[in-house]
Amino acid sequence: MKSQLMEMLQARKEEIIAIRRHLHEYPEISFKEEKTAQYILDFYKGKDVEIQSNTGNGYGIIVTIKGGKRGKNIGLRADFDALPIIEEADVPFKSKNEGVMHACGHDGHTAYLLVLADCLIQLKEHIPGTIKIIHQHAEEVPPGGAKSIVESGVLDDLDNIFGIHLLPMGEAGVVGYHAGYSFNGRAYLKLKIQGRGGHGSSPHLANDAIVAGAHFVIAAQTIISRRLSPFEIGVITIGSFDGKGTFNVIKDSVELEGDIRYMTNETKETIEKEVKRLIKGLEEQFGVTCEYTYANDYPPLYNDPGLTEKVAQYLKNANDEHIKEVKEFPAMAPSEDFAYYAEKFPSCFFYIGCTPKGVEKPYFNHHPKFDIDEEALLVAAKAVGHVVCGYYELD
Repeated sequence: MKSQLMEMLQARKEEIIAIRRHLHEYPEISFKEEKTAQYILDFYKGKDVEIQSNTGNGYGIIVTIKGGKRGKNIGLRADFDALPIIEEADVPFKSKNEGVMHACGHDGHTAYLLVLADCLIQLKEHIPGTIKIIHQHAEEVPPGGAKSIVESGVLDDLDNIFGIHLLPMGEAGVVGYHAGYSFNGRAYLKLKIQGRGGHGSSPHLANDAIVAGAHFVIAAQTIISRRLSPFEIGVITIGSFDGKGTFNVIKDSVELEGDIRYMTNETKETIEKEVKRLIKGLEEQFGVTCEYTYANDYPPLYNDPGLTEKVAQYLKNANDEHIKEVKEFPAMAPSEDFAYYAEKFPSCFFYIGCTPKGVEKPYFNHHPKFDIDEEALLVAAKAVGHVVCGYYELD
């Protein structure tokens, strides 16, 4: 089956690219991917599969491929939302939806998985188990789509889930993996500090919220430098400080927003405890009152070490001309809501190099000039195909 699957994918390379280009031209942001979802549903019309649409809290689609024999059940996931970015990439299939762009490769994820799924449907009698194709909406915006799909129960019969991400950290043909904690988790902080406004000439009659806010910005960094072990990874970024006023008026209140990142659940708990303690101390020290929202968004993504090692071996043993190198990648600073699948099922999320040809310093994901080498799309399809065949021991 493996050689037949690879031949089928190779023959449909241009179709994968064409699908990616169509999706790239018509991107839709998280939770508003109505037309993209319909495009995916139309692709599966008439095929011998079970389809569940509007899964979770949006346009999620689950396609169930029942194999010819009983066995283990796996999921293959690809996300399909875009970003609110004005595209600057010089490509002939540039976004036609103003202010929206596929700047993270989700168009490519969906394109490869559609064709791979269709090939697996045609070969399903050889598969000893069930494969669920997870076309997931809203990866980019919390609470995301993955959590709601997991909570819906539609995946409860799965044993493992696999996913990939296109990353410009190597040329097409490079496949990366990382065992254990692999992507940061993240939290969101919004803090309103209420002081007492007054005249700039008489600070003793007021209570300056800007001073309290400035102290918080600096003190928050001591959580990273003095409350975390040197071997723990954490980041606190105060990205918004709304304190604009008039030069001779002491500000009555300010609002801050922050982005918090961590690589383990233990670090998450430490940072959250210390941020809340710092806010409480701010009230006491400056005589202000504080209202805040602290919301844990995506958890850290944990790749099951045993399963990840098997994936690496499947790919290293693939003997495929399109998979040129399989190597360990470092842990990633961004977050990924694939983490919700990995919390419930032993999972592996790995990486497909996509640096455009001849480019030494490629634009990374989420940049308005982000682009990929489309040769990576076939690499993605074949790499996941090899994992499926290796997992089911299909020759």
